[in-house]
Amino acid sequence: MFKGLGNLANIGSFIKQAQAMGGKMQVITEELKTRRAEGSSGGGMVQVEVNGLGEMLSCRIDPSLITSGDRELIEDLLPAAVNQALAKAKELHLEAMKSLTEGVDMPDMSSLLSQLSGGDPDKPPA
Repeated sequence: MFKGLGNLANIGSFIKQAQAMGGKMQVITEELKTRRAEGSSGGGMVQVEVNGLGEMLSCRIDPSLITSGDRELIEDLLPAAVNQALAKAKELHLEAMKSLTEGVDMPDMSSLLSQLSGGDPDKPPA
């Protein structure tokens, strides 16, 4: 059932690494709360700011867009700006996760991170 895990010393080392990663993850989560990513659409008419965890912090819509009354345009521009900001936040998150796993002996971690980012698992992450 546990083939390939190695001897007990390796398991103990892995458990210690996992515990250290738990502490680092809390630090990274707090850091990501303070990091910012922005997205915009419509030539900057809609701007969205999110933190590194993907939580939307603000949304600014140019007043001229609101006074124009073009609801459909706003409905198109808003998701575009949000999606752009969330994609940038995802990059921040992936960078933080890579720093979390530095020095940890986990053979397929780069492949796993690549898959999480939607990349090709057979290619190294960019």
